[in-house]
Amino acid sequence: MPELPPPPTYSAATSPWIDVRTGPSYRRVGLQDLLLNAHTFDDLALAAPPAASALLRIAVAIVARITGLDDPDLTAQQWTELRREVLHTGRLDPADVHAYFTRHCWDVFDPHRPWLQDAALRQQCPPDGINALVHRPAGNNLVWFTAPGDTPAPVPTPHALQHLLIWHFYGRHGTGRVRTVGSRSSKQLYSGPLRTTISYHPQGRTLFETLVAGCPPFTGEEQLEADLCPWEAPPPDPLAPPPPVTWPGRLLTGRSRHAMLLVPDPTGSTVTDAHISWSLPSSDAFLEASDPYLAHTTQSGQHDRAGVPRRGRRRADADRAWWRELDTLLLAPDEERAMRRPDIFSTLNDLPEDLRQTLRVRVHGFHQDPVLTINRQWYTALTPPLLHWMQEHDPERAQRIADCCQSAEEVAETLNHATRQAWLDTRRAARRRTAGAAWAADATARYWPSAEKAFWRLLDTPDEPVRPAFTRAAAGALRAATQSDRARSPHAARAVARAVRSLHTPHHIQRKRRT
Repeated sequence: MPELPPPPTYSAATSPWIDVRTGPSYRRVGLQDLLLNAHTFDDLALAAPPAASALLRIAVAIVARITGLDDPDLTAQQWTELRREVLHTGRLDPADVHAYFTRHCWDVFDPHRPWLQDAALRQQCPPDGINALVHRPAGNNLVWFTAPGDTPAPVPTPHALQHLLIWHFYGRHGTGRVRTVGSRSSKQLYSGPLRTTISYHPQGRTLFETLVAGCPPFTGEEQLEADLCPWEAPPPDPLAPPPPVTWPGRLLTGRSRHAMLLVPDPTGSTVTDAHISWSLPSSDAFLEASDPYLAHTTQSGQHDRAGVPRRGRRRADADRAWWRELDTLLLAPDEERAMRRPDIFSTLNDLPEDLRQTLRVRVHGFHQDPVLTINRQWYTALTPPLLHWMQEHDPERAQRIADCCQSAEEVAETLNHATRQAWLDTRRAARRRTAGAAWAADATARYWPSAEKAFWRLLDTPDEPVRPAFTRAAAGALRAATQSDRARSPHAARAVARAVRSLHTPHHIQRKRRT
């Protein structure tokens, strides 16, 4: 008999699948090399921001394991001192890194313990096809995510791994293939733990500093069960109650609501198919947890069983520039404030001064529908160093930023209302019936770039009044958006003139008139 070829293998630890950047140079590494040489890399360079956001959480969890920052018995002061010691070493200890990766299975195509996958899906549900894995058009998804073809093309394994992460963290709600486990059959999928969200990750001068600065501290009173990441735990039982969300492994890496299994080609260099199904039996199995990299909102009038106000999450919005969130990021937590900055920001003041002064924030967002299969756009941004503007260090600067952000939003609201009213007045004078949004989108799109220029100028000129600067930006945007219509129609010219005057009306008077 001819000898059977060896089964395909691909190690998430040693095979190159993660793009990184050092200065102008780019290379691809495995997860182990990523941590061994994190002090030599500037940043991740993954093409998909949601994959980068997921990978940062995985890498931070491993760094916590390797450095001992995952010890829940440390006091807050001991934990802070240990993190400073780790930062002082300048790199992760190679022996500790190798020891950790030796203890666990990292083979993506292992027949029994494939990394971040469930081998039981091979018998429990049919495959979905490679297009479903890599977000090729399905449902209402936009075509630009990946162009379709008549024959589904295999995907290189490095790209498939990144989409595996996206599914675990941002996977969709709805129905999929029927999965049968024992006597239970279901095809219901539930949204991933980060779906629709925007993440804020502290970013240092090197990837090593990014990962250590991004380690969240333990905030609970005690932790009774062992904290295990998915690759550290036994194969999952989808019918069993999920374990509690322990820190930091399960919190950062162990809350997926999807079960996945990649199907490789004979060489393991590409993925030809994928099984995608449910990992939790019902929505009742979800365990709430506060992700340390998400900004939250206090939901008015909603409380959990203990009477604690429920916390919503800031949704990603591809049309919303990052600077509009600066007030949320810089202001200290306040019970009266609806928005709360990510919990990770509460630990950054204890970093060494040289790192804190240079620390920036990496923003990763994925604009999605929370329920429908609609993935609109993913995006990323990198802020300048801004921690020295935090309320704890520069309360006057932080309050100036908050005032600017609030005024910019209020003027935008006024502009939208005034523009819609001007359009309706114009069409009414011309005896035509139409909706009131024709000018609004254009005016708003023109306003925000001008508002951003005004914002940064206002930070450099602390004595300049805030609201008039944004009002001028709004008036300019309204005139530009309506220029051609004003030239053709005296009705439009008069309506826009009234709208411009209304922009200069104090905000509290405008709100009173509308109510």
